[in-house]
Amino acid sequence: MRPLVTFSVIGLTPIFQCSACRASPLFTQQDLRLQCLPSSSSPPFGHHYGDTRSHGPFSRISASTRAYSTAASNNAFTFHLSASFSGKARRFNPRTDLFSFDPTRPAAPGKISLTGRPVSGQDAFFISKIGAGSNVAFGVADGVGGWSDSGIDSAHFSHGLCEYLIRTSTKTEESARRKLNPQQLLQQGYEATVADKSIYGGGSTACVATGRDDGTLEVANLGDSGFAQFRLNAVQHYSNPQTHAFNTPYQLSIIPPRILARSRLFGSEPLRDFPRDASVTQHQVRHGDVLVFATDGVWDNLTALDLLKIISRNMTAYGAWEVGEGNGVVASEDIESLTREARLEEQTRHSLQTLLATAIAGEAKLASVNAKRDGPFAKEVQKFYPHEEFHGGKMDDICVVVAVVVEKS
Repeated sequence: MRPLVTFSVIGLTPIFQCSACRASPLFTQQDLRLQCLPSSSSPPFGHHYGDTRSHGPFSRISASTRAYSTAASNNAFTFHLSASFSGKARRFNPRTDLFSFDPTRPAAPGKISLTGRPVSGQDAFFISKIGAGSNVAFGVADGVGGWSDSGIDSAHFSHGLCEYLIRTSTKTEESARRKLNPQQLLQQGYEATVADKSIYGGGSTACVATGRDDGTLEVANLGDSGFAQFRLNAVQHYSNPQTHAFNTPYQLSIIPPRILARSRLFGSEPLRDFPRDASVTQHQVRHGDVLVFATDGVWDNLTALDLLKIISRNMTAYGAWEVGEGNGVVASEDIESLTREARLEEQTRHSLQTLLATAIAGEAKLASVNAKRDGPFAKEVQKFYPHEEFHGGKMDDICVVVAVVVEKS
């Protein structure tokens, strides 16, 4: 089989990868029948973890709904966050491969919110309060795998970056917290990562956000990780990837002197981007919005419309989004109750945001090993390298952070 051409992170030199490397015997459809995935047909065993059939108290509620106004709101917004992940060489377990953030816990300066490194491969994430208030910072980072050709595991960089992003957001002085934006946060986290002598090389993309209680969401996105904002059964916004060439994303990096010298010997410079190169956007959230931040393990296998289907099924099944007058979709007043841990039905025992995160990660995992379903990555390969005859999903590490927005009066 002809190898697939991509580009090195050390420069725009071709690297040849065999297209058949995706056909690993560790992954089969049967192995990945996830308990978290919504299904339109009856599952072969019991009640599925994210089955959207009518079960439990929240499938029958007649919740009150909220009307929107174009006027500025004085109400406070909260971001209810969870993450789910799966390393490329691991089977996905929706009961264990997740992290649920509790916004009611006071921030502990200097303390890492996530103890230990999750089994997410070179993908990483962080969720943190900004100081002691209700504002939050969160995002994902994807260690660039091309560094392995130089004997460097980018997992150290991506996970280290996320740890320093947590420390930066919790230890920032009170006067600075009110002005801290995601690009500044990324800059400070990157500087701390570079200063860490235990991280001697590697590179990572990053998609970092700050969410404030006035409903302001600011995002700094560098590379081909990204985010999407969903509102009432529609895609409100989604980010565009930043790439130097096909499959060569913008990336923060630490370049060891030996690699730098070798590159210059051949008259080239390694790829190196900085937080100032990130695409920065600002958004206003509403009650009932769902935010999805994910690495390319999700975006290479699922489109924004694929995610919308997953989110809409679950939000409507549990009464978070409802059909209102004139068949329009409206947000329920009872969403906050669904975001509490163990608030969903007995078989699920999770919050709404955790259910969404595991459902998206699980669907991305299934799509990545499906040789008959061409995802966004396969379509890009077919566009730029039609002779490759590349089909199916793209096996990769997967990491997703989901936020459900609640407005309190």
